[in-house]
Amino acid sequence: MISTYQATCQARVDGALNSLFTAPAPELARLYEAMRYSVMNGGKRVRPLLVYAACEALGTPAEQANGAACAVELIHAYSLVHDDLPAMDDDDLRRGQPTTHKAFDEACAILAGDGLQSLAFAALLDDRLSPQNEALRLQMAMVLANAAGPAGMVGGQAIDLGSVGKKLDQKALEFMHRHKTGALIEASVQLGALASGRATAQQREALKTYAQAIGLAFQVQDDILDVESDTQTLGKRQGADIARDKPTYPALLGLDLAKAYALQLRDQALEALRPFDAAAEPLRELARYIVERRS
Repeated sequence: MISTYQATCQARVDGALNSLFTAPAPELARLYEAMRYSVMNGGKRVRPLLVYAACEALGTPAEQANGAACAVELIHAYSLVHDDLPAMDDDDLRRGQPTTHKAFDEACAILAGDGLQSLAFAALLDDRLSPQNEALRLQMAMVLANAAGPAGMVGGQAIDLGSVGKKLDQKALEFMHRHKTGALIEASVQLGALASGRATAQQREALKTYAQAIGLAFQVQDDILDVESDTQTLGKRQGADIARDKPTYPALLGLDLAKAYALQLRDQALEALRPFDAAAEPLRELARYIVERRS
């Protein structure tokens, strides 16, 4: 059951994350409080789950990937803090709680996001969380930097902000989301594979295909939920993309075709995992979960 696996992985990564939010001086207490608030106020932990599942799919205990699991969640959390700011999406609700700039203030939220971004790389390179050798940790840091930066997630957000009110075709929409959402999801799977210390080039390529498919499926399902779900279930404002006139898959394809496309992407992901044995079952379950989730 994915729910049991999810609970186990959430407990594992939350325990590791908790150790990162002790302020080193009283003067920094509020900043660290804002950082902790931004990370530890819920969330599905999909990206850490993918890290752990990829590591285990290659026959290595999940604990070997704690640093990578923390790192992707910290990058994800920082991106949400900044995306929610008035200068960007101007949201006041996240995971059913006030967004960080509402719970604290805008300046503190900006600094908290900055701090989380830096902390992600510190966690990834910390040998207490990442027991891999230095060369492998450096390779993992490069994977994360490329996925999180202007050639990945940040670039996707820039395209997204520049696309408000525009009519994108499917190719342009997918280009945006492969960067904004997909890049960090792909990095999560790749980091788990690298953390295992056992991934062959062929296995990494298969996992890349898997991750690209579920990364896009995740965004398609998000767009569907923005139409079909409600604010209480989502934990954020329902209909926000429509209200901002953002390009979405239901708007481009229609709701039924968007749902069919999400299932097609799920099937592509499952096909990519055919070379893997039963140890990859959590990855298969996560592919199914991503298009079946309701929040």
